[in-house]
Amino acid sequence: MKGKRKIISIDESLCNGCGACVAGCHEGALRLIDGKARIVSELYCDGLGACIGECPAGAITIEEREAMPYDERAVMARIVPQGEETVKAHLEHLQKHGETAYVRQALDYLKESGIMMNFLPSGPEDRETSSGMEKPLPCGCPGSMSRSFVAPAKVSGTTHGEVQLPSQLSQWPVQLHLLNPQAGHFQGADVVLAADCTAYAYGDFHRRFLRNRTLAIACPKLDCNKESYVAKLVGMIDSAGINTLTVVIMEVPCCGGLVRIARMAAEQASRKVPLKKVVVGVQGEIVEETWLS
Repeated sequence: MKGKRKIISIDESLCNGCGACVAGCHEGALRLIDGKARIVSELYCDGLGACIGECPAGAITIEEREAMPYDERAVMARIVPQGEETVKAHLEHLQKHGETAYVRQALDYLKESGIMMNFLPSGPEDRETSSGMEKPLPCGCPGSMSRSFVAPAKVSGTTHGEVQLPSQLSQWPVQLHLLNPQAGHFQGADVVLAADCTAYAYGDFHRRFLRNRTLAIACPKLDCNKESYVAKLVGMIDSAGINTLTVVIMEVPCCGGLVRIARMAAEQASRKVPLKKVVVGVQGEIVEETWLS
């Protein structure tokens, strides 16, 4: 199903190759190639335009158009004419963000199109340095690199005689400002949008809310640019086709803002998604659990 989606557009005739937009792109969707800024992965372009303010030449704008959910083959068809270096940068970007399924789709496209390219997919072990630490991304802060976990982290042993429970978190990052709605882990997912404090108040948060779900966290009282939160959620509903959206909040009045943000997104989205509200008391008990739509 189609839905409105905002994507940046670069006028190469105006781009002076300064690279300022690359540093300003938190999602890592831009690279400087052959002296021009290029989008190497629309998958990680949230369309909010943080890079626009970094461009001294006015070469970047945002275009809004009807778009299907992310299609790797369509992206490849568009970037292949830009040359081998752009295609390689795109593949490396997907690989470093753990999007192995999209890498396979891209390589299949090249094979079917009869395009020969010297690129070998690699696993996490190929990205490690001699110190055992993963190499930092060339496109931004490594701490905000989008990644999916195949299975919950395994924790063995005990601490002070207590069993350590494994995490049920399935992806990183989790803060809503840093999330990209087009990431693979949002496709058809059951999403939990949780107020920051809920995980500290509710003792069984991981088992109850995170198992087999994808997480986003936010604070409706302290966070800024809440309009971007609405846009992110609309992208998850329309482009990623999420299955359900559960909003977990505290019983304090300010937390109700997170439900309003979710409602606004549900109203603006072109497709319908079941919306659930869960309210956690300040002493950690569930005080309300209601389906809103």
